[in-house]
Amino acid sequence: MRATTASEEQLVALAAAETRGPRRDGAYALWLVVRAAEALLPPDPVARKTHRRRLQAIATRLGGLALPAPLKRALTAACQHLDPGTPAAAAQVLSQLVAPARDVLGTEAAEAVQHAARGARAAAAGPR
Repeated sequence: MRATTASEEQLVALAAAETRGPRRDGAYALWLVVRAAEALLPPDPVARKTHRRRLQAIATRLGGLALPAPLKRALTAACQHLDPGTPAAAAQVLSQLVAPARDVLGTEAAEAVQHAARGARAAAAGPR
């Protein structure tokens, strides 16, 4: 079982601080996708079968949340781009989620995603 990352903790705290509604649902959905992307990173990436099941569960869950349209589009596209299950795909998805996170949820959420994206790019580049 892997530990929670700093980015995940920031997003969970953000979701907990929000009142019920689209912003809270957005922070929760963003956390789900960031968690799935970071699970692909070394040293212990999740198994391919587990990753596919997680993406299916996220897609189902996104359908039931009241999300702002720009974030919903970004998260739906992110799930599709995560399908290859590679660290490079995770890095790309996280980088692409920074702007929608900033537009809909604010700077704090964008910084959390940006931090995750930096870590993913470093992991995708491999050891130096």
